[in-house]
Amino acid sequence: MPVSERRAERKKEILDATRALFDERGVRDAQIDDIARAVGINRAIIYRHFSGKEELFAMTLVGYLDELSLALEAADDPTAAPADRLRSITAAFLDFGSALPAFVDCAQALLRRRGDELMDEVSESVMFKLGRGMSTSLAHVVHVLEAGVASGEFHVRDPYLLANIFYTQALGVLNLATLQLSVREQNPGLPTVDAVPFDEVKAYLQRAAVAMARGDA
Repeated sequence: MPVSERRAERKKEILDATRALFDERGVRDAQIDDIARAVGINRAIIYRHFSGKEELFAMTLVGYLDELSLALEAADDPTAAPADRLRSITAAFLDFGSALPAFVDCAQALLRRRGDELMDEVSESVMFKLGRGMSTSLAHVVHVLEAGVASGEFHVRDPYLLANIFYTQALGVLNLATLQLSVREQNPGLPTVDAVPFDEVKAYLQRAAVAMARGDA
């Protein structure tokens, strides 16, 4: 087997092991040593294929984003009204994140980094793949927003900006649903913690997405 093919195969093994550990334990508990053991290699070999932990996490997120794009595509019905399409893909995003909480952790971990810091730690080729994965997923939202603008139902000046807002907003909502921490004041000065009903949270976000697209919020 040529060296390039062996290198690509080893890189895929590392990514597959990272993804498996993410899904099993979550991002915070997945360590480089654990990934190396899962592949049966020394941790030093991982750094031959990835510049560091951030780059490995970024490439793992690319895999999640590819799957997310397929989920959004499957949920969308181009023949439906734009508002219904937006509700459907919003629900699909939330269902995807709920089923794969490690995707939410991974996405948020990278979003917490400033762009210039991330560029210093992640190679240009990986940043390109990450950007492509993001834009491919967001394109489903953009197309729905553009259809709504064309029909006069939506009033959106910059569909790409609003799609990015939806993305980060939905990640925050998924974090709330995963943590199951909703705080309210039960009695004056006495806070209490409630469970978070996922279906209710989903309905709120669907309504908020449509309202923002219509220019009502």
